Amino acid sequence: MHTAKSVAIILAAGQGKRMRSARPKVLHELLERSMIAWVVDATRSSGVDEIIVVVGHGRDEVEAELRRLYGEHVRTAVQQKQLGTGDAVRAALPLIGDETDRALIINGDCPLIEAEALRSLLEIRAELALLTSTIDNPHGYGRILRDASGRVVGIREEKDCSESERAISEVNPGVYLASIPFLRRAIAALSNENAQGEYYLTDIVGMAEGGAASLSHPIDRLLGVNDPLELSRAETVLLRERRERLMREGVKMRLPETVFVSAECEVEGGAELGANVELRGRTIVRSGAKIDSGSILLDVEVLADAYIKPYTVAEKSVIGERAEIGPFSHLRPETEIGEGGKIGNFCETKKTLLGKGSKVNHLSYVGDGEIGEGVNIGAGTIFCNYDGARKQTTVIGDGAFIGSDSQLVAPVRVGKGAYVASGTTVTRDVPDDALAIARAKQENREGFAARLRRRNDSAKNSP
Repeated sequence: MHTAKSVAIILAAGQGKRMRSARPKVLHELLERSMIAWVVDATRSSGVDEIIVVVGHGRDEVEAELRRLYGEHVRTAVQQKQLGTGDAVRAALPLIGDETDRALIINGDCPLIEAEALRSLLEIRAELALLTSTIDNPHGYGRILRDASGRVVGIREEKDCSESERAISEVNPGVYLASIPFLRRAIAALSNENAQGEYYLTDIVGMAEGGAASLSHPIDRLLGVNDPLELSRAETVLLRERRERLMREGVKMRLPETVFVSAECEVEGGAELGANVELRGRTIVRSGAKIDSGSILLDVEVLADAYIKPYTVAEKSVIGERAEIGPFSHLRPETEIGEGGKIGNFCETKKTLLGKGSKVNHLSYVGDGEIGEGVNIGAGTIFCNYDGARKQTTVIGDGAFIGSDSQLVAPVRVGKGAYVASGTTVTRDVPDDALAIARAKQENREGFAARLRRRNDSAKNSP
């Protein structure tokens, strides 16, 4: 004896010509997550035992995405030629074992589909069942055909509809549940004698003895994405729901309709997001942190009570507790700001560790640096980290002071408590508690400016 299993067949072999893109349609992203991932995630949450994705156009790319996200938990079948949805299901059938008794069939371009709708369909015990929707404008959808008793006896694709059938407002969103024995028989019996010369999966409805069972569901969660406009509309729905869920969990947002939060981001209750903030990639924002207007964070972890001031751009960085960043700062990858650290306006960092309480407040570039605790980096300081072949490291000890307009030519080390005088170019290590000064001696030439002005005025007045 064996326990009956269910399988989901996700159809993702189409080219998606209306997207006008070389990228396979199901790899276009919503909230930085691929369309196929949204569908697979909903399907996994519905409770099916296994998932088969039918691939075709852009097969290698789609399979790579599925492996990256799901490893061996999702299998693929290949539709060699795009000969219709029925042919796509045919490609998956050899992968379905005898222990599986039901197949859920879903289009891979329906990123708004919810697990709840799929679970409801899975509860139906029938040879064939499908979701239907009634809409005001059914253009582009296959129409549901019912007999006098109300049973679903067929689906007519719009291109094959008669005038009376075009007037039908109940449509087929393309979600089915079929018993495996019935599905095998029906797929084998399909014909391609239609306007498109394709094998329509919809034709199996007319083969179900006594008609197909149906479950009505709102169309807004079942809409397919066929072009960039529809992609944008679907993403807008997901983003609105994401923002609302975060705010219900205690996240404050100013002008929430302007805030972007990717699918992989984590924002804890008690955090604040200003207008036009973008949280991208796997950014994490801890409770008490504030991200102010116009800031863009990619794969950044912002710890508790940190303050990101307006128009900061940061990527692949860690911002410590109570740190302050910006405004107009750029934190490049591998930047780590310690507790209470400060990066001020028009500063850029890259691959740098800034210790607890240290400050880089104005107009500085700090790259490939290891900066201790309690360090002050003056305005206009530059870490000269590139020797023309390799990046070199600058190390600054605890409590050091770097005067304004200094250049530190790596590799170089400034000791603990050391001072670097303003305008100094540091090319050698500075010992602990030492003063480094390397600049030309100032010379004042009395009366020089007046003589220069007279000479210039004379030149202007000469013919």
